[in-house]
Amino acid sequence: MKLSIKVGMADFKVCKAPNTLKTLGLGSCVGVVLYDRVKHIGGMAHIMLPDSSRLKQDGNRMKFADTAIPDMLDEMVKLGALRMRITAKIAGGAAMFSYGTADTDIIHVGDKNLMATRNVLESLDIPIVAEDTGSNYGRTIVFNPETGDLFVRTAGKTEVII
Repeated sequence: MKLSIKVGMADFKVCKAPNTLKTLGLGSCVGVVLYDRVKHIGGMAHIMLPDSSRLKQDGNRMKFADTAIPDMLDEMVKLGALRMRITAKIAGGAAMFSYGTADTDIIHVGDKNLMATRNVLESLDIPIVAEDTGSNYGRTIVFNPETGDLFVRTAGKTEVII
């Protein structure tokens, strides 16, 4: 029986085909999909923030790019994925808002999340094979580990498959 597994904000899930993974509401957050195309094992993380080191008291490792991605990779390997076959697809990281007190201090959360995600994937030797990132609109993504397709849905736009 095929299940559609929901990945919440600051969460990750892993699965084998025929199940699919879905997350809603990627604005400045980044959706990271890892995939083993031979075993049809996938993982999806909904990254909220780039770096766990700045928030020492937050125990949710799934919230941060630097902790969620390696943890998700470990879970995929436990399911039978081979680390050297893993590739990544990413979506989100939009400029939905910024915060700061001066023009020189404005932090663009989406850009920071994308940069951290790319850096973590590079440090793990995981190539990014497709992405739909940036701009100023939110996204919903659905990943099918059977085919490797990542469906990117945006209100008022045509669905994209990457």
